[in-house]
Amino acid sequence: MTVDSRSSVGPLGYWAGCYRKYATFSGRARRAEYWWYTLFNAVIYLALIAFGFLLGNSDGSNAVLGILVAVFILVVFLPTLAVTSRRLHDAGLSGWWQLLGIIPLGGFAVLIMTLLDSNNGPNKYGPEPR
Repeated sequence: MTVDSRSSVGPLGYWAGCYRKYATFSGRARRAEYWWYTLFNAVIYLALIAFGFLLGNSDGSNAVLGILVAVFILVVFLPTLAVTSRRLHDAGLSGWWQLLGIIPLGGFAVLIMTLLDSNNGPNKYGPEPR
């Protein structure tokens, strides 16, 4: 019995894989890949905020914290768009649906779409990523 190398990817592997596909909008991404990427980025963001509070300026106006958070947001912006697009492709939807996030409550609709189950087998966006 052989084990598919993609099925043994751990959480950190999913996160790093999104950065290896930094601006790849084509193809499909499993739910695990999307959610592990999102979780790790949220933890890093919260760690940056905690680091800012540890610096002693708890009113949120710390310039160093602002610069760190701005750089982090710039670094994760494109891969986040890409992995979200691939996740929507996996559910059989166009990546353009994530534009709903710019209107009020549209982000909630995108969240629901990222929770949808994968299409079994290949779809018009590529082969099944499993």
